[in-house]
Amino acid sequence: MKKLMLIVGAALISGCCTVGSGPKNSGTTFAKDALAPYVENGQLPGAISVLYKNGLQEVACVGYADVAAKRPITMNDVYMQCSQTKGFCGVTVAMLVEEGKISLDDPVSKYLPEFKELWVLESNTNGVKKLVKAKNVLTVRMAMNHTGGFPFETCAKQGNLKGGGWSGGAPLRQTAAIAAACPLLFEPGTKVQYSNTGIDIGAAIVEEVTGKRWEDFLKERVLDPLGMASSSFRPTDQQLKTQVEMYDCVKDAPAKYRLQNEMEQRPYNDAHVFASAGAGLWTTATDQLKFYKMLMNLGVSENGVRILKEETVKELLAKSSRPKGLGGYSLGLSAPDEDAEDAWFGHGGAWGTNCMVNWHRKQLKLWAVQLCGGPRPWDKARTAAEDKFFKAAIDNSGADAYTGRVK
Repeated sequence: MKKLMLIVGAALISGCCTVGSGPKNSGTTFAKDALAPYVENGQLPGAISVLYKNGLQEVACVGYADVAAKRPITMNDVYMQCSQTKGFCGVTVAMLVEEGKISLDDPVSKYLPEFKELWVLESNTNGVKKLVKAKNVLTVRMAMNHTGGFPFETCAKQGNLKGGGWSGGAPLRQTAAIAAACPLLFEPGTKVQYSNTGIDIGAAIVEEVTGKRWEDFLKERVLDPLGMASSSFRPTDQQLKTQVEMYDCVKDAPAKYRLQNEMEQRPYNDAHVFASAGAGLWTTATDQLKFYKMLMNLGVSENGVRILKEETVKELLAKSSRPKGLGGYSLGLSAPDEDAEDAWFGHGGAWGTNCMVNWHRKQLKLWAVQLCGGPRPWDKARTAAEDKFFKAAIDNSGADAYTGRVK
């Protein structure tokens, strides 16, 4: 046990580092110290925490990507980010809005004609479903902010095909066609139902407008300019040798290894895997950090490439596009109803990943794990560590000189 503790300690210590040549190491170890007890007792197999504020950055890579192999987790290990993919779709839609090729208030049927006539499920009694014709026009905005009336995944299988991404899914354009043939759960624009399907419809619109597969447009306009070379919908066999393995959380006991999740089954890179905008993009913490820092910096990447205009990020991504009273969500991103200095926007994923940014304060908090279920007893300690980092009085003089800021 003592030997294991020493190995864990080494992983914890080596995990605090600076990534890239941009940010300055904060010198703090808040997250590492908070998470250490949970790694040592096995409840938390491995995790990556990145905290950033105005030029200073704390990175903690604690524990293992593979517990059995004693392989320490690193910033360059690939993992499934699940629903964090939605924000990538939001950026591609925002690009086309910025270029005048899409309007968020356009009917979806302008781009995908099969959505011209939609039906709403009014009741389901004793297996008898009553449908009524939809009164409201389904818009691009509604599809992208989960108010379109779509279920989480498409409602029915047709032969051996089903809509949505993940394993055993279908191409985006086909997913949209299946969704159009299924009844909506409510009148578009009146309620909220979190839905991979709606985001996939947004990606299908991108395909129609650009004449390219959405994943190709994403790579060309977002992933490549940001230098996200390790992010894709089909990781290579070589990349998967260093993937962050999946575990089930167990109450008061070490996490249990899980070969796969039923929604995303091995192999992860063969012909049965389709790109999905709702969930499906593999990435690394190093890559994911580049995407969210671009959002934090209002469209400009850390390598100086502008992806979106400043106002586009402020108005379309960092601010909710839902009607008042329906919660905060923009284009594939969780976002506040009102713009405020303490407002954060970003997204999480089903296996526990999360990243949120604050563009006013130039702050970011990234969390990368591959965990199913609960409980997650470290969450309170992790939140406290984040609060300590953002409140800590750290000498900024070095960072000011490093980044060329003039007071």
